[in-house]
Amino acid sequence: MSESVSSVSFQTKIAFGIGASGEAATNWIFNALTFFFYNQILGLSGTMTALAVTIGIASDAVTDPLMGSISDRWRSKLGRRHPFMFAAPLPLVITIYLIFSPPAGLDETGLFVWFAVFTVLMRICSTLFAVPHLAMGAELSDDYIERSKIMSYNNVFTYIGVIVMHIVVWFFIFPGFENGRMTQGAYSPIVIFCSSLIMICMLGSAFATRGQIARMRPVPDDLPPFSFKQLMLEMGSAIQNRNYLYLLLGLFFLSITIGTHETLSLYMNTFYWEFTDTQIGWLIMSNVIGYAIGFATAASLHQKYEKRWATVFTAAGLSVAWSMAVTLRLFDLAPDNTTWTLVCFVVFWGFMASACGSILNISVMSSLADIADEHELKTGRRQEGIFYSARTFFAKVTNGIGHVVAGVALDIIDFPRGVAASEIDPQKIYYLGLIDGPFAMIWGLIAAVIYAGYKIDKAEHQRIRTGLDEKAANAG
Repeated sequence: MSESVSSVSFQTKIAFGIGASGEAATNWIFNALTFFFYNQILGLSGTMTALAVTIGIASDAVTDPLMGSISDRWRSKLGRRHPFMFAAPLPLVITIYLIFSPPAGLDETGLFVWFAVFTVLMRICSTLFAVPHLAMGAELSDDYIERSKIMSYNNVFTYIGVIVMHIVVWFFIFPGFENGRMTQGAYSPIVIFCSSLIMICMLGSAFATRGQIARMRPVPDDLPPFSFKQLMLEMGSAIQNRNYLYLLLGLFFLSITIGTHETLSLYMNTFYWEFTDTQIGWLIMSNVIGYAIGFATAASLHQKYEKRWATVFTAAGLSVAWSMAVTLRLFDLAPDNTTWTLVCFVVFWGFMASACGSILNISVMSSLADIADEHELKTGRRQEGIFYSARTFFAKVTNGIGHVVAGVALDIIDFPRGVAASEIDPQKIYYLGLIDGPFAMIWGLIAAVIYAGYKIDKAEHQRIRTGLDEKAANAG
């Protein structure tokens, strides 16, 4: 390698990070709108909508580790990550368009099949970019703190994608339609804008980081060729890593919390808080402030405190803060609906949750790169793709569980479809708050306890790096 693998230039961090904005736009339109679109606009039941989402996400059980293993082995002039980053964007935006454009006249079964099939295809295309992109980021540096900085850029551009989508949709697109979020035609310009953002950011990142290909580690000569048996062996080897297992188990419970909140977000804003489109638009301030704090402080926190404790406390903080506004309303301790005082109230708790979530995501992503070092020292193989793909798989599958929980809960409480908030039984609104408040909080608190089992600290990572340097010197 011609440059140090410890320091990474500002331009490279920007080039790497911008790809996350395209991935964030994909996740935003899917997580924020598709469930509501199929359930409230097209009339698909909550359980059937959740099942379609879960089938799509469960397909990642195959595609995520498959993509990780293949990209770890891929040999080409563009290296082992970039060919997939260039190939993914176009088919991805086509599948998003088709999800929001089902043929007219489909019955509930036909609507379910259409949604499920194109959700599966969309997830595959998303994986084609996401796994190699994250694995490339882990390869950019060997340094314990520099990795946190690199993942901070990935994190901040993730939230830039979220913020851009939110502002455009809630300030410019939905207000242009009467009863915008309940109007099917309002979703077409959203799809067009989202697709443009995906293409620009993903292709831009792939093109701007092509100069890093020469710095990337080559495929090891002794790495066995790809096979499903070998893939299972690699997955099994990764899961046997005790530190990795704690991160995965923590992610399992945390993702139930995240999936539940994401599924119900638009329901809460529409029926529980009765916000206008413009008021929903201003809720993004919680993310703007919270994400900025996370980006600015994560690396400093990792210098003063171990990543382990940063992960534990921010997981707990995220879980409590995200549910707190709803929980306080259950006790009649929140401002009146539709008021700007309520908007500020929700923004405050959202800011607390966003700051914790930002630091948490950076901490976990950075820790995964440290685990890849530990794995390399033990096995002699550098396989970021496997570790990041297994992580994204668990995130998506358990996030899918959150969607199922929310969808089934909507049917259990017999929540109406296509009805104004003023016409809904207040008891059903109360039950909606129980699901998004105390119930969703529990799983994240369990995750915080589990994350405490992670053990790689600065001293341990230095020992690992020293061992790897000695092995490299002996091999040289």
